Amino acid sequence: MSLDSATRDRIESLLKDHRVVLFMKGTRQQPMCGFSAAATNTLNELLPDYHTVNVLEDSEIREGIKAFGNWPTIPQLYVDGELVGGADIIRQMYGSGELHQLFGASAPDRTPPQITITDKAAEAIRQGTSNAQGLALHLEIGPDHSAGFQLAPGSEHDIVVVANGIEVHFDPASAQRAKGIVIDWVSTMQGEGLSLKFPGAGTELKSMSVQELQQRLAKGDITLIDVRPAQGRQLAAPLPQARVLEEEGYAALAALPKDTALAFICHHGISSRSAAERFIAHGFTDIYSVDGGMDAWAAEIDSSVPRY
Repeated sequence: MSLDSATRDRIESLLKDHRVVLFMKGTRQQPMCGFSAAATNTLNELLPDYHTVNVLEDSEIREGIKAFGNWPTIPQLYVDGELVGGADIIRQMYGSGELHQLFGASAPDRTPPQITITDKAAEAIRQGTSNAQGLALHLEIGPDHSAGFQLAPGSEHDIVVVANGIEVHFDPASAQRAKGIVIDWVSTMQGEGLSLKFPGAGTELKSMSVQELQQRLAKGDITLIDVRPAQGRQLAAPLPQARVLEEEGYAALAALPKDTALAFICHHGISSRSAAERFIAHGFTDIYSVDGGMDAWAAEIDSSVPRY
């Protein structure tokens, strides 16, 4: 596509005013696509401040930046006015240490972490990856202890650990956060899945019925956190007492006193457990996941709440 002069001038002005500019979907605090989230997660490791441009709010910039750098996808990282690349290149440069060098940061610590994978988890991983020829199992752990597994090609810059016969690939930051973790396979009322336990966390995640939640909310001795995405909250509004994780962000809620009683609620009681475990990893000591989530609340407590 052609790039009109007015849009080119706007882009050039942004690059002139800011050394590091990330054109992305969403904002640094709330990325709106997985690739933009991956890019900001990586940059956040190295830079306390950088400029972002939300292309979803500006269609001219969204299309214009693709023509400006002859790069067809979003996000795009520019440093000193030059295009660096998208999310994959940012990740590769971080793993190799090139991004550290570009920003004048110390080279990453590449010490492989000591991790434990239980027998149940190892067997589940083997079954789940049996048809993944040519792909490696990657584990990414964010600053807030959010964790995610994915199958992707391995890189020469990955930090690789073998535990219980399972090979796990890490980027440098995730490797440091993974020190001492235990990867287990757990079964709950909501289903089965891999679980990460961080050293020193100590606290066990507790379950809470919707009846117990109703009583605790009436007493005012618990903080309820709704972890559902915007789409779910539009179908069934959060309870009046609830704080919304997506709106406030992890950092704000993680600043609460560590002995605050926190209950996490989602649609059916699955994603609330993952969110709760992140707060346990941050040192919170009184953490609950609401069994059955908002669906159980609608069915057993308040029939006026829509079920979806």
